[in-house]
Amino acid sequence: MTANTADLRQKYPELFGGFRAPALAPLLGAALVVAYLAYAVWFFGVPGVVASAHWERFGIYLSQWISYDIQPSFRLDQQQITPLYPRFSALGNDPHPDWVTVNADGSWTVAVDAGRQVRFSKVEATISNGGANADVQLRNGLVHVVGTAPDWLTVYDDEVVADFGFVGEIRVSADRVKVRRRFLGWPNFAFDTDSPFFGRPAGEVFGLIWAGPDLKPSVPNWQLAASNFWSNAQWQHGDIFVKLGQTLVMAFLGTLLGAVLAFPLAFLAARNITPNAGLNWLLKRLFDFLRSVDMLIWALFFTRAFGPGPLAGSAAIFLTETGTLGKIYAEGLENIDNKPPEGVSSTGAHDVLVQRYGVLPQVVPVMVSQTLYQWESNTRGATIIGAVGAGGIGLKLWEAMRTNSNWANVFYMVLLVLAVVFTFDALSGAIRSRLIGRRPD
Repeated sequence: MTANTADLRQKYPELFGGFRAPALAPLLGAALVVAYLAYAVWFFGVPGVVASAHWERFGIYLSQWISYDIQPSFRLDQQQITPLYPRFSALGNDPHPDWVTVNADGSWTVAVDAGRQVRFSKVEATISNGGANADVQLRNGLVHVVGTAPDWLTVYDDEVVADFGFVGEIRVSADRVKVRRRFLGWPNFAFDTDSPFFGRPAGEVFGLIWAGPDLKPSVPNWQLAASNFWSNAQWQHGDIFVKLGQTLVMAFLGTLLGAVLAFPLAFLAARNITPNAGLNWLLKRLFDFLRSVDMLIWALFFTRAFGPGPLAGSAAIFLTETGTLGKIYAEGLENIDNKPPEGVSSTGAHDVLVQRYGVLPQVVPVMVSQTLYQWESNTRGATIIGAVGAGGIGLKLWEAMRTNSNWANVFYMVLLVLAVVFTFDALSGAIRSRLIGRRPD
């Protein structure tokens, strides 16, 4: 038995070597990852950031993506109480919503939703929340809640606020009553308040387009509807689609020009194609430089050079893709099988024919696949660089976000960008799958 063990130890020394460092490598690697994550949590102060974050704003912004509000206000220090609406109200220039009513005694009633409303005059107001009421006296520039204020009412020195969450709120002060009522949906998405189709039910609009009398002399209703939709002042469909088209052109043109320039340069940079060490090194460093400068930085540079617009974006993508695709193409060329080009060369063929029949069949599918992937990626990237003035829908998106009050339009543009990205992802994926001989996912 001892002899057998000695033989086995001699034949398989790795099995009898005891504990070795390679056996501890996975455990050590996991420990290092955990230690690094703990350091990152401490370095960035993650607990403090999480504790001090305004998480309630997430819900507010999300609600503004999918809804809109109407905010009538009433001045109580005027001779006659009349509702005032924001300048660009979704209800149009002469709004008369059925949830804002004047009573026989001259007071007003405004409903936030069923059971939640405010009835007020110049001297008093009654706020209702379901079956509970709160009476507020308005005298001498002060507000005073009669009795004990309910827990759903917040009382300040000069104002009382009933916040009902998503559906809206009621604010009553000594000289003003303001109500905010929220509705789901996107108002006036098809037609703005200046369109003759505004406010009409969908069935009536389709009937007018199909066979109704012309709303504008000598202009067919279908043409008028299309024009009103395209020139919608609130949603700006025409401008958004033009900017989206600019983004697609930027991505396509920049990627195409980058591929056209990178293709011949890659042959000069590949060591096995062009045996010139100095030229190989110089071109590879050029590729490194072009792709190491971020596309956003190139966009800022060209925006200064050419001014804001899609030309700056196309130039930024062009330079970045020249570096990225040049490196990818050169590495693909350096990893080809040398037997096919040697076989073609043995027939006495010219160098051009050697590259055409011995090299290109090996690398073209990979080159086209990578170029399509970069095109798809640049469609997303063009949106980002547009925000710095390079044109396209990114600039439009940034303008809408800067107002901090037009989040429904922001969501609309985000959905359009997502739809385009998904479409190009499916298209380029299908083409790449055909090139490499497998079915698309």
